[in-house]
Amino acid sequence: MILERLFRPKPARIAGQKLYAEVVTQARSPEFYGRLAAPDTVEGRFELYSLHVVLLLDRLKRQGAPAADTAQALFDAYISALDDALREMGVGDLSVGKKMRKLGEAFYGRVKSYETALSLLPDEAPLAALIARTVYAEAEGAPVEPMVAYVLRQRQTLAELPLETILAGDIVWAAP
Repeated sequence: MILERLFRPKPARIAGQKLYAEVVTQARSPEFYGRLAAPDTVEGRFELYSLHVVLLLDRLKRQGAPAADTAQALFDAYISALDDALREMGVGDLSVGKKMRKLGEAFYGRVKSYETALSLLPDEAPLAALIARTVYAEAEGAPVEPMVAYVLRQRQTLAELPLETILAGDIVWAAP
């Protein structure tokens, strides 16, 4: 009984893992790769996973300790999944650390860039430019506006979702 309590995962860790699973499900939605013309490549999927994690982190920031713990658990689940994906793609153990460092730097860069772009709303131009540079980097000329509209809808959907629901690992996504 005591050991069970000691080794039971913390609620924030469980919520973070559930949220990341929801991120994966949403980011794999065929709508992104069809109607919204996001590239269905390793890089394109990385960008969509990252975008959705950033949106959740944006919702959780400055919401107190339980939200910070859940945000950290979400980030940890995301990083663990990236590590697993690299290994599944055949990246050798000696190279994983270097590649993870690059991916981590790329993710932190995205977080900062999205924070800046979102702070400049209602001016959507910085957000559109960022999405063109990241999500659509491999698809020059793809229409960016529908993805910008999705991001804004999703951000509003998350803002309206009770914090307790998110901290339980439950999420509602806007349609792509």
